[in-house]
Amino acid sequence: MKTLILAGGKGTRLWPLSRELMPKQFTKIFDSYSLFQKTVERALLFSKPKEIYVVTNKEYKFRVLDDLREIGIELSEENILLEPVGKNTLPAIYWGIKTIQEDYGKSKVAVLPSDHLIDANENYIEAFSNGEKLAGEHLVTFGIKPTKPHTGYGYIKPGKALEGGFKVDEFKEKPDFETAKKYVEKGYFWNSGMFLFDSELFIEEVKKLAPEVYKAFEESNTIEEAYEKIHDVSVDYGIMEKTNKAAVVPLDTYWNDLGSFDAIYEVFKKDENGNAVKGEHIGIESQDNLIMTERLTATVGVKDLIIIDTGDALLVAQRGEAQKVKKVYNILKERNDQRAIVHRTAYRPWGSYTVLEDGEGYKIKRITVLPKRRLSLQRHYHRSEHWVVVSGTARVIVGDKEILLRPGESTFIPAGVKHRLENPGLIPLEVIEVQIGQYLGEDDIERFQDDFGRD
Repeated sequence: MKTLILAGGKGTRLWPLSRELMPKQFTKIFDSYSLFQKTVERALLFSKPKEIYVVTNKEYKFRVLDDLREIGIELSEENILLEPVGKNTLPAIYWGIKTIQEDYGKSKVAVLPSDHLIDANENYIEAFSNGEKLAGEHLVTFGIKPTKPHTGYGYIKPGKALEGGFKVDEFKEKPDFETAKKYVEKGYFWNSGMFLFDSELFIEEVKKLAPEVYKAFEESNTIEEAYEKIHDVSVDYGIMEKTNKAAVVPLDTYWNDLGSFDAIYEVFKKDENGNAVKGEHIGIESQDNLIMTERLTATVGVKDLIIIDTGDALLVAQRGEAQKVKKVYNILKERNDQRAIVHRTAYRPWGSYTVLEDGEGYKIKRITVLPKRRLSLQRHYHRSEHWVVVSGTARVIVGDKEILLRPGESTFIPAGVKHRLENPGLIPLEVIEVQIGQYLGEDDIERFQDDFGRD
């Protein structure tokens, strides 16, 4: 079995924890593993590393590679498919399955979202084994046995019994609470968003039911050209709700799509007062709150709140209203506010930087450069920079000079001068950067050479 992992989502319903350049699938929410890393480990239950493919946003290429490297997995860059623009799940899945069939011929392909939390127990393994048997004649989806009525999930109505599953009678949109109760009573399943497809059968159904997607990929010379011809369309709407070959395999295990902070609250361990806490918290007469904070947070006499503090942004919401968080993200996007896109700590292929302070005409950053990596050879037109090495050794190019800097040593880069920062050592390099200028935007950069192929 081959595996296709979908890792291109922006996680907008989890702002400010999730940002466009660091979405929830790459965030270490619960422990030292990201949701993407957990998904890769589940994929290894059925597939060898070379049989795992990832479809993601072009902005996330190095995030994917770094996450894989952290868990000791190496994928060929040909196995990482970079979408020029997100067009929902059907184009991503079609491109991935088309690529797998070109590489391996007719194949059974498990399709896994990268941002779900799942207990990959014996029931999980058995469900995928059952799905593999059905996939020759059916487009298989996996239905979670509901633990309670839930209004945040779609539902699947099972029909005629099959070996290991059921024909799908109908897909149901997210219901209100009373309708959800009826669905649970009638034995409907939650729609998990996981699939198992025979590559030839899936391509045939796309050709028949979503011909514009099929033609875009088959008649275009480049992926960019194909994506320009496609409208946003999900695999559920484009294929699964239209095909007469859909089957659902019951999956009786813990599953959570982490689609909102309410869902995250369900997962976290609670204290004696029902508070789910990550970070330093003092609670006085406070109950049933979700608190995720980067600094000491004290609550007094509050109940059923969501409090998310990321240093540069603070979200306070009523539990039960978390689905509306996306509206905050939309307002920030309309304002072209960078806080919709990037955290105070931003990750780059060479390491990361954290904005420590940002004022009128100046900005202070802590820069971390990973061992044996370097920033691009670049220059800025509107700012000068002062670098002070805190730990490690820096190799610095300023104009036509190359120097080595050790902890406590510094250098100055005037505006308009070519420069580069490199870590030649074996431990991370930590540098404090002070920027001075009338414009300090990240787009004030001209690259002359870059190890990572960036423009």
